Order: sequence, then structure tokens, then C-alpha cells
Amino acid sequence: MQKDKIRHHIHLHFLVFIAGFTAILGKLITNSPFSIVWHRMFIALIVIFLFVAITRKKLKTSYQNIFKYAILGFVISLHWITFFMSIDYSNVTIALSMMSTTAFFTSFIEPFFFSRKIIAHELLLSILVIIAIFLILNSELNYSAGIILGIFSAFFASIFSVLNGLLIKNEKAYKISFYEFLFGVVFISIFLIITGRLDDLLIESFFSVNYLYISILGVVCTAYAFIAAVYLLNYITPYSAVLAYNLEPVYGIFLALIIFGESEQMSSNFYIGLLLILFSVFLNFYLKKYNKKIN
Repeated sequence: MQKDKIRHHIHLHFLVFIAGFTAILGKLITNSPFSIVWHRMFIALIVIFLFVAITRKKLKTSYQNIFKYAILGFVISLHWITFFMSIDYSNVTIALSMMSTTAFFTSFIEPFFFSRKIIAHELLLSILVIIAIFLILNSELNYSAGIILGIFSAFFASIFSVLNGLLIKNEKAYKISFYEFLFGVVFISIFLIITGRLDDLLIESFFSVNYLYISILGVVCTAYAFIAAVYLLNYITPYSAVLAYNLEPVYGIFLALIIFGESEQMSSNFYIGLLLILFSVFLNFYLKKYNKKIN
């Protein structure tokens, strides 16, 4: 029993490692952010469809749910596009650091959708996050566009997580993902057609190193990571999972420093700001768990 628990937690941290590796692939892939996200979703869509076909599961759903999936597909597309744009305009370290602010946005968005009051400690920790962002912006002004795009990406990620929990209930995870990715592909395709940028989707060769990276992104970092994460929730608590995924920036930044070296090194004020954000995130989760225990 104890061995199984350890094995599941090792698997969980492997998935967090994969999540951090997504940013590495984003820097290695030479396609535009729109192209990266389109191919990522399209490949993951095919993998999930094959999974459904092999396991003989059903994709049938209501028209009401289709509309919800469309909204979520649009939001997750915006999240991923702005994330890869942030990497383009700055680097992996900054993009991942800004993603740490997702919990900050969620603490304000969640009360709005669930009609609850903002908790006092959330407000205080949010002030700490704002100070941290100011420190980072002030120390890395040459990367300001990347920082702003990273903040937008975190904002869309928080909206997605809240809406995903609110709009979709009693539905299978593979079904939700399939339709979200399907509508994401549709929305990006429409945008590229309207703007006359459909050529962005062209690949120089399906056998190139570039497309190998895209394939890893779609198969391993998206389809596999999602299905595996849902599977692990049968054996570990959601709290443990969320807490572990907050280490994504740490794993990703560590990898970036090893792979890309000096281009990922930031000023001391930047790292102070990052530590303040991570501190506020972990303290927020601890206080929420503590409040649940006493209530």
C-alpha cells in the first residue's frame, strides 16, 4: 500500500516535470505560437480519439454541453497562445514565473462565479503578489512585453480552471478534453483564415526535428499528461495534485537554466519576486486547508 502511494506521487511529479518541459519545447519549436497551439491540440485530439476508439468509450454529449466546451476551447487556446508568445518575447524563466500568478487571479475570479466573499488572507497575499510582479517588472524592463503576455496567460488559465469546474460537471475527462481541443482547433483555424495567415500552419517536413518537438508536445505533454493526471486523481487527493503542480515553474526554470544557460539567467530582484509569488501560492493553499479543518 505504502509502495503504491509512493509510486503514484513519483508519477505525479513526473507529470509536473512534463508540464515544465512544455515551456522548453515552446522555445525549441520555431513555429508561431498560433501554429504551435493548433498542432498541439490537433495531435492531442487524434490521440484522445484513438484512446476512445480502442477503449470503446462514447463521445456523445448534449447540445448544451457542446456550447460549454466551445467556450472552454476558446479560453484554453488563448491561454496557450499567450503563454508561447510570452516565451517568444522573453524567455522560459519569465513565462513560467508569470504562470505562478494563476492562483492570484483565481482568488478573485472564483468568488465572482461562486458568490462567496474574498477571504482576508487571499487579499493580503494578493498584495504580496502585486509587489512581486512590480519587482520582476522593474528588474527586467527589457522583457516587459513577455511579462505582460505571461500575466495574461495566467489570467486565462485561472478563468479556464474556474469555468472548467463550474460549467462541466459529471462528465468524463477524456470527453471534455476532446471537445475543448476540437473547438480550439476550429477557433484558431477561423482566426488564421480571417487574418490571411493560414500559411502559419505549414510544416517544412513531418520528419524534421521541429515536428518531432511538436509531436512530443501534443502526445506526451498534452494527451498523455492529461489522461494520466485524471487517472492519478483516483489515488491521490486533489489538494496534493494542485500543490505538486505549483512546482511546475521550479522544474521548468531549472531545466531552462541547464539547457539554455546564460539566456535564462535573471537578476537577483527577479528571483526575489519569484520566491515571493511561490511563497504566497503555497501559503494560500496551506491556509485554505487549515480553514477547512477548523470549519
